[in-house]
Amino acid sequence: MKYISTRGEPTGRHFSEILLEGLAPDGGLYLPTHYPKVDDATLARWRGLYGNGRPGGYADLAFEILSLYIDDIPAADLKALAHRTYTAATFGTEAIVPVRRLEPGLYIEGLSNGPTLAFKDMAMQLLGNLFEYELARRGEQLNILGATSGDTGSAAEYAMRGKRGVRVFMLSPQGRMSPFQQAQMFSLQDPNIHNIAVEGVFDDCQDIVKAASNDLDFKRRHRIGTVNSINWARLLAQVVYYFAGYFQVTKSNSEPVSFAVPSGNFGNVCAGHVARMMGLPIARLVVATNENDVLDEFFRSGRYRVRAAAETYETSSPSMDISKASNFERFVFDLLGRDGRRVAQLFGAGLAKDGGFQLTPGEFERIEAFGFVSGKSTHADRLAAIRSTWEDHGDMIDTHTADGLKVAREHLQPGVAMVVLETALPAKFAATIAEALGREPLRPAALVGIEDLPRRFTVMAADAAQVKAYIERHCRA
Repeated sequence: MKYISTRGEPTGRHFSEILLEGLAPDGGLYLPTHYPKVDDATLARWRGLYGNGRPGGYADLAFEILSLYIDDIPAADLKALAHRTYTAATFGTEAIVPVRRLEPGLYIEGLSNGPTLAFKDMAMQLLGNLFEYELARRGEQLNILGATSGDTGSAAEYAMRGKRGVRVFMLSPQGRMSPFQQAQMFSLQDPNIHNIAVEGVFDDCQDIVKAASNDLDFKRRHRIGTVNSINWARLLAQVVYYFAGYFQVTKSNSEPVSFAVPSGNFGNVCAGHVARMMGLPIARLVVATNENDVLDEFFRSGRYRVRAAAETYETSSPSMDISKASNFERFVFDLLGRDGRRVAQLFGAGLAKDGGFQLTPGEFERIEAFGFVSGKSTHADRLAAIRSTWEDHGDMIDTHTADGLKVAREHLQPGVAMVVLETALPAKFAATIAEALGREPLRPAALVGIEDLPRRFTVMAADAAQVKAYIERHCRA
């Protein structure tokens, strides 16, 4: 399996090369040259392998899917990495991603039982083990540069803390995460972890990461890699839980299932797109946004209009306060028949000159064939969803999952199960839970009082040059 850029750079690269690289040299994102097709016999075998909670079943399923895309890591090593990552000790249950039924035809898939209480752990824990393995194999070091709107940062830092050969430089928008999210990141004292609070919004952080990654001399000189979902390895790891969720809510492979996905940066739902392209019987991929509705606008109109920082709302589902979805380019590449020149035009010159682009009517019509629909949710909507889910089902959900559930209900189809991806636990967003329910959410004992721990972070202007200088200083330290 080789990997190519969404912007047309034709040099095929192996998985281990792009694992450590991040963006392609032309500024595009890596995708495999093709999506392996999974037939009914293979799906049936995987269903038995996973077994809805068989010990080691999720790790075995992960190995099967990863091995279709990774052929330059010995199979025994890859399987060992999967089993080291996906354990009941780390994720709480043998199922790893247990599905719970709310009502007939409507389910929630629990992706947030890892160490940082967010779905990002599902991929980041694997990525940490892959990085350590590959760096040891090469005898090299890696400086990870990432941006977070809330959950990616803590998931990355908890996965990379203490890892040999790895430093992490994580950018976050100052004052725009929940107190719990800030505490999870800033309380880490590990010397290989560096937190930078940027005076701006998430998109400013993301732009700095891309600017540094596009400076090829800086990137190569300092061995800059990425853990954001622009890294294909992270997205690939997320493909696995779509299969695991499907197997839990169906009895045969003839049953279509829809997935509703709270979406900001488009990585989570893009993994669903990959699973669907592989042949998983997904009826619809429901994109749920908050008030920052760039993606909902696109799927309704074909217009992709990036918002400025001043137009990016600060909401009670802050991990989705994003107006420039970095993973979106991967889907558009497939939508446009993998026309790298057209993608480069839209995401290069189009975004730079016009702040967005408009698909042609013919291009827009193709979206239906890919199964995407969308909707948006507001603060009032998420309060109502949190309240009704607790009162009717005794199930406490976080603000982002509430957005997903609200939009999921708008796209229910008779005879088609709908699975809402739970993206975080309510403990991370206590203020909004208290507003909705009049009570604080419970949190794991190990995280009680985390907001009171000493913090270690640096405040910096939204300036790529300053961030690069900081990295240079600490690489020499």
